Amino acid sequence: MEGKEERGARQPPVQQGERIEVDIIGIGKDGDGVAKVEGFVVIIQGARKGERHEVEITKVLQRVAFADIVKPQEE
Repeated sequence: MEGKEERGARQPPVQQGERIEVDIIGIGKDGDGVAKVEGFVVIIQGARKGERHEVEITKVLQRVAFADIVKPQEE
């Protein structure tokens, strides 16, 4: 028996320490940037809507991940 996997739960598509490039698609309630990776929400402190950044995933929860900007958007 596979438990949660059988009921549609899936593993987050990102892992702590992973570096990825994301497009900031919105702003969260605390003013942080919001991106999505395969539909999974990633919160990036200091990012603004419309920016693109290379980020490093710092924490992964079941429904959301947090990341820091590694390489700021070039102007």
